[in-house]
Amino acid sequence: MTILNILHYPDPRLRKKALPVSQVDETVKRLVEDMFETMYQAPGIGLAATQADIQKRIIVIDISEHKNEPLCFINPEIIRRDGVEEMEEGCLSVPGIYERVERAEQVIVRALDREGESFDMQVSGLLSACIQHEMDHLEGKLFVDYLSELKRQRIRKKMDKLRQKMM
Repeated sequence: MTILNILHYPDPRLRKKALPVSQVDETVKRLVEDMFETMYQAPGIGLAATQADIQKRIIVIDISEHKNEPLCFINPEIIRRDGVEEMEEGCLSVPGIYERVERAEQVIVRALDREGESFDMQVSGLLSACIQHEMDHLEGKLFVDYLSELKRQRIRKKMDKLRQKMM
């Protein structure tokens, strides 16, 4: 397996929209495995392919305590949203930053699994927020886009300082 490079905000490649996966073949299955490996190593609870500069509509998630409940969503779409919930979010593309974001409390998502089989899943709480967060990445949107311009500027400056330290 390969550890993928995660892009960091404000990298413009994070703003690209992902394209649908036409066929779940061995290449896609290998990518899903690499995405899980990358997410677990980071460590994180979700990763969208676009965060690794791969413009495919694939997200992986594992919110379990022991990292043993991997979920894969290929070509995900939310077919229903209910309620409103505010939750603190972080992002592997915006390391060390956590802010409260308002999202639907409950969603029904339709997607393909890693074998290419279609499924619907009704979720709430953290998993709902995580799915919505990762699906935003597929549209070129980040959780910082929900924040005020002032907060985004502060986060951009922090990320620039972090990038300079890493050079």
